Amino acid sequence: MKANTFSENRFNYLLGLASTVGVFCIVWFLWYVFMHPDGILRLYTPMYGFSLVVVFFSALLLIKDIFEFYPFTISNPSDQNVLTRGILSTIAAVLIMSFLFYIVFWGFFGKFGITYFSPYSIIAAGSQGAEIWNAREISSKAILYFFTAFLWITITWNIGFGRWPWHRCDRGVLVWSRLFTILFFVIIAYTVLFHPNVCHLFYPAQVNAGVESWWMSFADTGSAFFSLGLLLCALFWAITSDLLWEGYPWRFLAKKDEGSLLKGVGTFIVTTVLGIIMLMVLLKIMNYFWDEPFMGGQYTDGPDFRFLHAGEISGFLILSVFILKNYFNNFPNTKFLALNAVIRTLIVIGGGVLFHLFYYSNATVLILGKVPGIAQPADAPLVWIILFLSMIVVHIDFFDGWPLKKSKGNDSNG
Repeated sequence: MKANTFSENRFNYLLGLASTVGVFCIVWFLWYVFMHPDGILRLYTPMYGFSLVVVFFSALLLIKDIFEFYPFTISNPSDQNVLTRGILSTIAAVLIMSFLFYIVFWGFFGKFGITYFSPYSIIAAGSQGAEIWNAREISSKAILYFFTAFLWITITWNIGFGRWPWHRCDRGVLVWSRLFTILFFVIIAYTVLFHPNVCHLFYPAQVNAGVESWWMSFADTGSAFFSLGLLLCALFWAITSDLLWEGYPWRFLAKKDEGSLLKGVGTFIVTTVLGIIMLMVLLKIMNYFWDEPFMGGQYTDGPDFRFLHAGEISGFLILSVFILKNYFNNFPNTKFLALNAVIRTLIVIGGGVLFHLFYYSNATVLILGKVPGIAQPADAPLVWIILFLSMIVVHIDFFDGWPLKKSKGNDSNG
């Protein structure tokens, strides 16, 4: 992920606050149009809306991190062209999302390869899910899981490997080679971490297509929410190290801030280990408040909810990271990076707690039309979080932060 630098004495924190409020309002408007149960399109079922938002966020990263706006120039546009580029890039992301979701997965993979990627193929096959709503929820969950793996591999790859080993090749070779390499590892991650559970969403379970969830013996659930929570916890550390810690400690593993094999492997391994530790800590905290979960438990007593909620907490923290980095100039900016990293991390933890309290307050029952309380089956806060993250990426990377002024030129991890 690219880190944009600001001049401390030029940064306008009031404008940063105004930008945060502005993006929040845009998110609320989009939520009312697309997701709100009393809104216009009502796509929040919740898995259908969830999967669409995740695919849209993936399309944004595909454009900016994998393709780096290829075949267009990677230099920042002039002030008079920034709105044009922002609008065109956003439209491109929507088109890519629609193409991937409806053509690639519903129309191709789901029709000619794997039944559960298309609701119409599920209906044609009969058995459980042989009606459009339930079939669409199952296919949406499968697509959601695939692109969760995509986000994990893409973000962590960009931080660790960057442009390695194609940094001396032309842009065309770089972007296509990186795309197919990332997809190769995404398929492996999805097959191992999510596919087993999707095959068991049907009755009878598709035991000849997917093994029983291998994590069931120690997680007390076969739900892929286990994998979802784990990957989001790992992503928090990857994003935090890149944005708040300014690329450290991974910078020690490569020369001139470029990606390398050692840096990439180290980033994946260490952030995954930290993600496991974070997941275990969050589960212990939830056990303190709600006692031990048990297989078959409902709402907060369900092990599947505990893993999902750990991912949701990580999502609130990641949202706080994005806001601090992009709208508050990664405050503070002293001469001591270690001090900066500690204070920024503490601010982000506080911000994540505030977002958590806000989301589960009565305010969002009115604003978002969410179900009151916590651990409700029809409530998925990650949808709102990822939509918020998507709008921040659109604003900062596609619209160059307009009207929040940024210095020209980017620092890259490549």
